[in-house]
Amino acid sequence: MTRTAFKGDGPATLSSTARIMIVDDHPIVREGYEQLISRHDDLEVCGVAADSADALRQIEQVKPDLVIVDLSLKNGNGLELCKQIKVRFPHVKMLVSSMHDEILFAERVLRAGAMGYINKEQTTGNLVKAIRQVLSGKIYLSDEMNNRMLCRAVGSDHYCEESPIASFSDRELEVFELIGQGVTIRQIAARLKLSPKTVESYRENLKNKLNVESSSELTRHAVQWVLENR
Repeated sequence: MTRTAFKGDGPATLSSTARIMIVDDHPIVREGYEQLISRHDDLEVCGVAADSADALRQIEQVKPDLVIVDLSLKNGNGLELCKQIKVRFPHVKMLVSSMHDEILFAERVLRAGAMGYINKEQTTGNLVKAIRQVLSGKIYLSDEMNNRMLCRAVGSDHYCEESPIASFSDRELEVFELIGQGVTIRQIAARLKLSPKTVESYRENLKNKLNVESSSELTRHAVQWVLENR
């Protein structure tokens, strides 16, 4: 097989065809990504998965060079999956693709071990570019997000956080999303392998950060956020 290396937006003959794995719980998204990727001779899809457990099993079996991860997964969380992949498969690169707000999640996914974030609305024109940039060892973010991070690094207050949700920890954000999906406290505890009392503590923290008094208000905020980020 022709061997290719990645630099910028185009391949150069040197290393092997890159093996890409897609982790997304929507079959149409997986099929769409596979079609986009298969148009390029230097890229191949070596596996697809809908949840974290299957993704981890397949990564061990098919040994991809790069995994595309959605943040909202069937029976799982993409951010936590990135952290697990980083620990178990440190040589596998990751690109997160999601409908969630890049401003809220870009830095989180980078801390979790991914090397890029692309909004699903931009994948048709930019997915392959993002894949190649991450494969080349470079971080891929939108121009706006790059500017925000640069301004923050130099101490500029040009960009300010518009929502208290940005102050949530990764775990708080995960609990918040599950509340918005209608998952009960006991179900959240079971899914995250936490005690119900711990989940209750997270819920109180969320209420304080959002400055709401009742659990019903918190649920309303969470449901609205989930609907806006589908």
